[in-house]
Amino acid sequence: MDYLAPMSGLDLGLTIGAMILLTGQLPAIAILLSRLIQGANRLRPLTPQSPTGDLLGAVSVVVPTLNEEARIQPCLDGLTRQSYELREVVVVDSRSVDGTVDRVKTMQQSDPRFRVITDDPLPPDWVGRPWALHNGFLHSSEGSRWILGIDADTRPQPGLIASLVQTAEAQGYDLVSLAPQFVLKGAAEWWLQPALLITLLYRFGAAGAPPENPERVMANGQCFLIRRSLLAQLGGYSSARRSFCDDVTLARHAARQGARVGFLDGANLLQVRMYEGVQETWREWGRSLDLKDATSAVQKWGDLLFLGAVQGLPFPICLGVGILALTGHLGLLMQSPVVAGAIALNVVLLAIRFALLLAIQTAYSRTDSPGFWAYWLSPLADPLAVLRILLSSIQTPTQWRGRSYAIASQGAPPAR
Repeated sequence: MDYLAPMSGLDLGLTIGAMILLTGQLPAIAILLSRLIQGANRLRPLTPQSPTGDLLGAVSVVVPTLNEEARIQPCLDGLTRQSYELREVVVVDSRSVDGTVDRVKTMQQSDPRFRVITDDPLPPDWVGRPWALHNGFLHSSEGSRWILGIDADTRPQPGLIASLVQTAEAQGYDLVSLAPQFVLKGAAEWWLQPALLITLLYRFGAAGAPPENPERVMANGQCFLIRRSLLAQLGGYSSARRSFCDDVTLARHAARQGARVGFLDGANLLQVRMYEGVQETWREWGRSLDLKDATSAVQKWGDLLFLGAVQGLPFPICLGVGILALTGHLGLLMQSPVVAGAIALNVVLLAIRFALLLAIQTAYSRTDSPGFWAYWLSPLADPLAVLRILLSSIQTPTQWRGRSYAIASQGAPPAR
């Protein structure tokens, strides 16, 4: 009988390849599903709130800047619309050569809560952003219970700070950061950026879901709230001084010390226009997505293999299967139960990916968003997203936000 006939060399090779593929993908999809299922128990997205009397002057905001004239105004406008829970806004400028400081001083004329300082020269063992945040913390009022780091490219909505602090205190968080709503422009951005974002969702689960352990804590420095007492106990930002992903580095360090850390959905409270164009998105965001500064080598490469299995491979495999179906050769593959199982598994993974596009739509602003149609094609960019993390994993940044860093040998910290 035919089914007892020995396999041809091609059939045997396909079956062995499918077995190897399933060996890697089955555990990976189990991990992925366990993380996605946790999203069912996540905290609901935060909504704007009005402050209560006990929040009077509770928060000092620190905004690090370096040549942000072109995009800081929405951030300043959003902060001035916060209520009495905001004690002060300390803008720490790293010697901008554009009109950044002038914009802050203009805002200060109508809102005395704003002030601008210039940080000290960058020490050789610090990266610029954590150094600016550290200086802002040191110059902030000791009367504030909370320190809130806000990036200049964000657009805070009214009720942001009150909602964030009330949630942190109600839930017992010592440190909490927000996932924002992204503002994209053009089809190329809509095609690539969601694929890069999904790499974070696959590795760390949905915003609002509890982390598996301190090493899986996620954070976003664009809106990063921490108890002043905890930040003082940690020595300010010194534990993240060498990190290009200082937010995650500091959050995980705090979690290891026993702090309760949260990463919540803030799409209703915070918008962000991170980068101008797809090339800048690929270059700037892609350099830190691997989180290597906050991650052990084992975890970094394990995450990369995991992403390859559940995000990088499904589309190319399904594309190849589709081509075979169109040419009438699919039946040959389906004769092997192992090969058929591997194909079915990758179809399921691709279906999950498209389903997630429906689930994460609220993470994107649809106002004035030409090219949104490309959002639905972002699974085609998944192999590129995994490739970008691979490239970042094997490279050390030499430039970041206008600063150049000379990388010393043997793991020494970067210098200015």
